[in-house]
Formats: sequence, C-alpha cells, structure tokens
Amino acid sequence: MVSHKLGFFVERLGGQLIGSPDLEIYGLAPLSNATDGDISFLSHPRYISQLQNSKATCVVIASAHEEIAKHRGSYILCDNPYVYWAKLTQLWATSIKSKPIQYIHPTAVIDPSAEVDPTAIIGPLCVVEAGARIGPGTWLKSGVTVSSGCEIGSHCILHPGVVIGADGFGFALDNQQWIKVEQLGAVVIGDFVEIGANTCIDRGAIEDTVIEDGVKLDNLIQIGHNVHIGKHTAMAGCAGIAGSAKIGAYCTIGGGAAILGHLEITDNVHISAFSLVSHSILKAGTYSGVFPIDENLKWQKNAASLRQLSSLRERIKFLEKNNNSSS
Repeated sequence: MVSHKLGFFVERLGGQLIGSPDLEIYGLAPLSNATDGDISFLSHPRYISQLQNSKATCVVIASAHEEIAKHRGSYILCDNPYVYWAKLTQLWATSIKSKPIQYIHPTAVIDPSAEVDPTAIIGPLCVVEAGARIGPGTWLKSGVTVSSGCEIGSHCILHPGVVIGADGFGFALDNQQWIKVEQLGAVVIGDFVEIGANTCIDRGAIEDTVIEDGVKLDNLIQIGHNVHIGKHTAMAGCAGIAGSAKIGAYCTIGGGAAILGHLEITDNVHISAFSLVSHSILKAGTYSGVFPIDENLKWQKNAASLRQLSSLRERIKFLEKNNNSSS
C-alpha cells in the first residue's frame, strides 16, 4: 500500500501545513467520502458544509476557509486549492505507477521511416505511419493511430483510440457525384498536449492542422482539417470544430459545442456547452446559445424574454379582443 507523510507533500508542493508533518496519508478522496488516512480539498464555497463534516485526515484549503478548517483537524493553506490538488494528484500518481518495462509494445506497428524518440512510450496496437514523428516523453496509449507525416511534440498524452491525421472531409460535387479532394497537409501538435479517447484530428487539405502547446482535448472531439488551435485552449467532450476555423489561446469550449468552418475565435473566449458558433468572435468573453450565439449576459436576457413569450402572446390576444369589442 502506498502512503506518504503530510510533510512529503508540503516539501514538494509548498503551502503552509497546520498540523503534524508525520501524519500518514493513504489515499486521496472527495470531502464527502474521505475517511481517516485520506487527504481532500475545498475549492468552492458550496461545499463548506462537507468541509465541516469531513473525516479526512487533512484538507487543502484557501485562507478564506481557515476558520472552519481549524476546528476539524490538520490542513494545508495555499492560494489555489484546486491547482494544489491537481499537482498533488500528479505526485500521487508517480508513486503508484511503475515505469513500463518496454517503451514500445510488441504489438505496435511503426514504419521504419517514422521517428520515435527513445523516451516515448508506444502502447499496444498503436500505429505510427511513414514519416511521422513522436517527441520525447510522449505516451501513445492503446490503439492510437498517427498517420503519415504527422508530428507530435514532447510530453504529450494520447488516450486510447485517438486518430491523428485521417483525411479531412473534402469533396467537390460534379454532375451529382462527389470528387475527393486529396488531403495533402499533415497535423502538427505541440508540447504538453493531452488528447482524450476516440478524439480525431484531421490532416490539413494543403496547409497543416495545428494544435499548439498545452492544449487539452477531452474524449470524442472532432477537429476538422486546417483548424488552428492556440496554446492552452481546452475543449470538453463531443465538441466539433469544422474545417479552417482558427481558435485563439486560453479559450475554453464546453461539451457538445460546435464551431462552424472558416471562423476566427480570439484569445480568452469561453463557449458554453451545446452552443453553436455561427460567426467569428473577436472580443474576449463568455458566449452562449444557439439562436444565435451572443455575449453571455445578452443571451441570458434574450432567453428570459423567450420564456415569457407565451404569456405575452395571451396578453396581446386579450388586449386585441377587448379593443375590437369596444370598437
């Protein structure tokens, strides 16, 4: 069983420990389920009641919640508990994971012309085609395909079933028949990118599809050909990005959202779940909706008005009826 003393975490991650550094931690758990021997965290005020009742040996908190935490046991003070927790999970993971004996699984198929860094990990049933390049410290989990000519940077993680560099959706209609437009570009992925299971990133038609450093993609996302995604942008599951869209840096795209092709999204734009982006967004902010997308506050006002349409219609009908009766 893996265990660490509280002092182990603080020595590596910082923060101010209130309590004994010799207390043993045997697991990580949410506040509601934590028991003696667990460490947990509080990052949102709505869970304060859980903090009060939690049986965790130690909790990670911000100074705003110290008064409550001090009445229940040991705690670690930090500026951002969720970031601290993220780093703590990484530290814990390195303790429980053993390095693979083989960096390239025997069932992986790697073309002789592909370049795979010696420190990369290529999992079971992966395919790395001709001319592809895999950078140092990158991990392709089971069943990942990296098509010909595509490049993946360093310290990336590609989860099972990811397909990099399939042909983009390009066809020309000629006399009621579709003529394939050959996809001649590739996919270029930067460093520290993580791509969720069964996500597909199409190769460019002529220019490359580009995913910049630090981008995080959830499961089941479709990225069309010639899309460009700026650094540290994150997308939730089932989002769809049509061809040639350009998305800036530090954006977030909610689950099930869709962005139409050839649009431009500037930096620091946040798209709510299931929104349809039908025009370019050149101003940072939060946007929501499908009728059509708009700045979030404006959309909320419009949505509130829509909910009143039925009652407004009945009032208008009543007024018209009375007006006709009096005339």
